[in-house]
Amino acid sequence: MTRYATRGPVAMIAGIAVPLAVCAVLLPWRAHLSNTNVALILVVAVVAVAVLGSRTAGALAAVSSAVWFDFFYTQPYQRFSISKSADITTAVLLLVVGLVVSQLAVHARRMQVIAITDAGYLARIHDAAQLAQSSTSPDVVIARVSQQLTELLQARDCRFEYGSLIGHPPRLEQDGGVQVGRRAWDVDRLGLPDEEVELRSFASGRYVGRFMIRPTPGAVPSLQARLTAVTLADQAGSALDSAEHSHHTR
Repeated sequence: MTRYATRGPVAMIAGIAVPLAVCAVLLPWRAHLSNTNVALILVVAVVAVAVLGSRTAGALAAVSSAVWFDFFYTQPYQRFSISKSADITTAVLLLVVGLVVSQLAVHARRMQVIAITDAGYLARIHDAAQLAQSSTSPDVVIARVSQQLTELLQARDCRFEYGSLIGHPPRLEQDGGVQVGRRAWDVDRLGLPDEEVELRSFASGRYVGRFMIRPTPGAVPSLQARLTAVTLADQAGSALDSAEHSHHTR
């Protein structure tokens, strides 16, 4: 199964179908299982969907779990209604806990991706950090980071823009995702959008500029590469911030 299959439409279908399947499998033991135990099993299913799928798939699994728990395991059975206050509490907690743990599972997966980043990515980050600390010119750091971003993201070229934000180009976010307008862009399936993509550079939480990346059609940079690119952009931001402070203290 491809990465897109596990995090695209198949993941969404799994988010809805897996809790239903779990409820159906447990149904013959309904009289012997407490509703609390059923809810805990469904939480495990939500975590599995979130880890193998995506944040959205995990959220769908949480909602689906609450719905099918209500339908199969609260009285009156096979109806979307609950007569006991204890079952209402369990269903609500199942939904809330499912939503929370699905987000935590996705975050843990992202941290694992960062942890297993290969030596080549780490070397780029180390190189940029050293240059940011040793160079007296932030332009040198920006030029080096621009070159590294071009290579990392398999782009045609990359340039840096100072000053305020202009326009609404696609944006490479801090979590490695890409936002086009108000919707998420599926980089793993489609690659980067076929137009300039901005990568904002920050220092101490303050926006200092942005890299404008011109993608190569058909190139699909990995999540590891995109997360490394975000780190490099902030290294450049730190160099700009240090240069600005030095200028003000003279």
